Amino acid sequence: MEHGSMPFRKPSRQQSRQMSVDPHNEVKVIQNHYIGIDVGTGSARACIMNEKGDIVGLASENIGLWQPETGYYEQSVTDIWKCICNSVQRAMNQHNIDPETVRGIGFDATCSLTVFNEETGEPQSVTGPKFDNADGNDRNVILWLDHRPVEETKKVNATKHNLLRYVGGTMSIEMEMPKILWLKNNMPPELFAKCRFYDLGDALTRMATSQDTRSFCSVVCKQGYVPVGVDGSEKGWQEDFLNEIGLSDLTKDNCRRLGGINGINNTYLTAGEKISTLSQKAANDLGLPTNVAVGSSVIDAYAGWIGTVGAKVKLRGASISENAPKNHVSQAFTRLAAVAGTSTCHLAMSEKPVFVNGVWGPYRDVLIPDYWMAEGGQSATGELLKHIVETHPAFQEAMSVAETFNMNIYDYLNEHLREMQEKIDAPAISYLGRHFFFYGDLFGNRSPIADPEMKGAIIGLSNDKSMDSLALHYYGTLEFIALQTRQIVESMNDAGHVLSSIFMSGSQCQNDVLMSLIANACDMPVMIPRYVHAAVVHGAAMLGAKAASTDKDGKSEPLWDIMDRLSKPGKAVYPNDDKGEKKLLAAKYKVFLEQIEQQQKYRKELDAVVADWK
Repeated sequence: MEHGSMPFRKPSRQQSRQMSVDPHNEVKVIQNHYIGIDVGTGSARACIMNEKGDIVGLASENIGLWQPETGYYEQSVTDIWKCICNSVQRAMNQHNIDPETVRGIGFDATCSLTVFNEETGEPQSVTGPKFDNADGNDRNVILWLDHRPVEETKKVNATKHNLLRYVGGTMSIEMEMPKILWLKNNMPPELFAKCRFYDLGDALTRMATSQDTRSFCSVVCKQGYVPVGVDGSEKGWQEDFLNEIGLSDLTKDNCRRLGGINGINNTYLTAGEKISTLSQKAANDLGLPTNVAVGSSVIDAYAGWIGTVGAKVKLRGASISENAPKNHVSQAFTRLAAVAGTSTCHLAMSEKPVFVNGVWGPYRDVLIPDYWMAEGGQSATGELLKHIVETHPAFQEAMSVAETFNMNIYDYLNEHLREMQEKIDAPAISYLGRHFFFYGDLFGNRSPIADPEMKGAIIGLSNDKSMDSLALHYYGTLEFIALQTRQIVESMNDAGHVLSSIFMSGSQCQNDVLMSLIANACDMPVMIPRYVHAAVVHGAAMLGAKAASTDKDGKSEPLWDIMDRLSKPGKAVYPNDDKGEKKLLAAKYKVFLEQIEQQQKYRKELDAVVADWK
């Protein structure tokens, strides 16, 4: 491609080549690079992406995690930043990437509350009872899965404020406003008065740029911010809500301590919009030049959406929009992004707001201006599988055999299920579980019933402690994950979404039994991305590409166009044509729904029985 052959609106491609001449007068073409940073629950990862969308470098480092009490989970932004810098430098050095070729950097992170002291600008400890930084304690991050603000969450939801419509009807204990309220209730007043609050992603771009710019993705999705113009919102922050829950001091100075008011005392940006370039300190820390553009951050699951749903695919039996000749943004409306890890997030875009009970959102402007996002989720999928497998009596035996064959435990159990199928000449693996009914909300339910009191249940439990029993329990867990995915998809479509395919990401994509179950249970194709383990950080790198595309007038290439250009094709898993398995899974889904109804009914009946019993 010749220099200058693309339109001016896409400067990231217009300037996509640099020429250098070596001592032998041979012309070398040097590609530009973009860095993605993904901060997950346990690690920070750096991805180096070239201008074709290929990942050419990848490195990660584990993040420290502290649990001072049961249900408390804390991290240090200082530690996280160190892990980011080490990962970037390792990815660059191991793959001989010239720092001068890096044009942009994008960040995603867990939706965790991060606190700084306004007076000193330093991290503010969130560890009680003293909340000081003695003994080097700069643990200023309350992790998303921290469940300390139980009473504060109840108080927030008791307001029945209109903003709760935009978080699925109730605000989750995982969100950040209940945690801010907990700090207000537990910190010395004079110390709380000095606190300035950030979502972790915004804290990281602050460290990268020295700018206080906020991300719509962070504040809208997790902090109760309603974009201006939505339902009469005038400032974004709902001051009457803050007053009602006891946080009136955060409304002062145009909500300065929460990030301020867009266009008045701060700037808010949508995904990947350029904040500025790296500060000198951040550039030194990262080993990069200061002219690297920094994009506005997103929550980690949303980077998974960016990294998967733009893939060029023509799905068999897809809707008209899926088969459109151009990969238009409207195709995103039919694609559910399922970002699977410890838990699974289910993300869908729509042109108009769609309200779904138990599904967070609809959120406007968080990824693409004027479009809406919805976020469902399963509280535990990877963690659920781990728990069920590791607590079974046959686990150690299975691990020993798996190690003998140099297989991970899940691959081995899949093979064992196939052996069990073959032994009885079963028509499908699912036939093995026909009399085993496992309901797996051991960690409560996030979507679509939004019931944190839900627990697990098994019908068909025996005294069998064998490997076959372990495999059956494992299969039941896979089936539960697939059936609950169907429940979430149906709830979203019944409310007005038009989902017809699932774009997966995360290590669970490698589990062919699970992928087949999800495709068959939901009766729709499941797309597996090219970069199974790196779809999220790949999406973060696309944010860096968007920031780098910004021209002198502040205009940048549309995010969907970047996704279209840099996404890689994956492979599709289609529902099978076995009518017997379809009938079986349909019947199991009916039982699955009945298990939910019965558990809630039993709880209600027994609560009434013991209501007056102390």
